[in-house]
Amino acid sequence: MQVTTLTGLVQIDLRGGDTLRLCDGGLATWGADTFTSKVDTFGSIGSLDALTEGTADEVPALKMVFYPVSTAAAADLAQPGWQASPMRFWIAEVDQSTGLVTGTPELMFHGQLDTADLVTGTSTRELHFDVVSTAERLFEGNTGNTLSPRFHKSIYASETGEDAAIGIGVTVAWGIESPSGGSAGQAYGNGGGGTIPSRFAGYEN
Repeated sequence: MQVTTLTGLVQIDLRGGDTLRLCDGGLATWGADTFTSKVDTFGSIGSLDALTEGTADEVPALKMVFYPVSTAAAADLAQPGWQASPMRFWIAEVDQSTGLVTGTPELMFHGQLDTADLVTGTSTRELHFDVVSTAERLFEGNTGNTLSPRFHKSIYASETGEDAAIGIGVTVAWGIESPSGGSAGQAYGNGGGGTIPSRFAGYEN
């Protein structure tokens, strides 16, 4: 009789080109990939905290604890160059007698390494990783991008749509109090006597 157990599978594609494949115990083979409980270079995963949902401008995240084999290994794994390395976490069914994954594992989280903290004690050494969702990239500012003919043509060389653009430098208050000197409370229209709510200031005719 086949006996299966649930196993967590973690794959980290380091930006340097190496790939770490770890499971939460023993050994698991999924297709051509083998997941082990410990990697000689970096050690093993101590724990994966529960996934937390983000609110407002936060993205889903989880915490992962590594047990590195040495301080040098911890420093290597935490190097800034590997920040944003893709990380995936699955729950899989594994045949106990063969170590083979049965069926298709369920992808629980797809994210990227963020910050790392090395925590040491008298006889312990732990590397605490914050892992954020790939949606984190949606919050990256496109600094340097401007609504100007020059920048637009640097992306789309043959387009001239920005050549006739006007009023690009006008500051518009949206969803906040009107900036000082703005037109909040100013009457608009043809003598209607109405006022513009402050959060819509800058949209008067």
